[in-house]
Amino acid sequence: MRLIDSLARPGGNLTGFSNITSELSGKRLEFLKETVPKLARVAVLRDPLNAASLEDWKESLHPARELGLQLHSMEVSSAEQLESAFKEAIKARSAALVVTNSAINNSNHKRIADLAAKHHLPAISWREEFVASGGLMSYAADEAEQPKRVAYLIDKILKGANPADLPVERPTKFEFVINLKAAKQIGLTIPPEVLARANKVIK
Repeated sequence: MRLIDSLARPGGNLTGFSNITSELSGKRLEFLKETVPKLARVAVLRDPLNAASLEDWKESLHPARELGLQLHSMEVSSAEQLESAFKEAIKARSAALVVTNSAINNSNHKRIADLAAKHHLPAISWREEFVASGGLMSYAADEAEQPKRVAYLIDKILKGANPADLPVERPTKFEFVINLKAAKQIGLTIPPEVLARANKVIK
């Protein structure tokens, strides 16, 4: 069911700020490919029961083909399945990892980062917390932007604007974070051109 008619003219009595986490799935694959130029097969850690994770997976399929990457689906619906999922990914010759948006992944950043390091997999997530927990990279919309833009919309409505006439806003600022400690741990050298694009580098 559609809640709005379009982003430009939402209609009804709704407006807001759109989360485009899934739409950035292709960009995360690009960063992995640029970091590991000979990369051919990528494991995607996802929860088949989670709608956001499923959307991340779907949004990855076309970009993967464009980049010449094969995706290995690591389906995990409980934290107990993580260890075996990583072993299967390695058996499938996966050489990098994408961590999708799911409750299980989001609450197990440290464990996933540790398993990626153990198996020498360059990994990227949508959350900076993953990098802070020892993961290699993250790429997503700047989290600080959303509350500011929501406050702006609320102010407009309180001043008499009709929500139906206010376009649903999309992020305009993005953050790419790299953990050089994690890179060193798996023996990976981040190419200078990739490092130069990072908004934040953990040393």
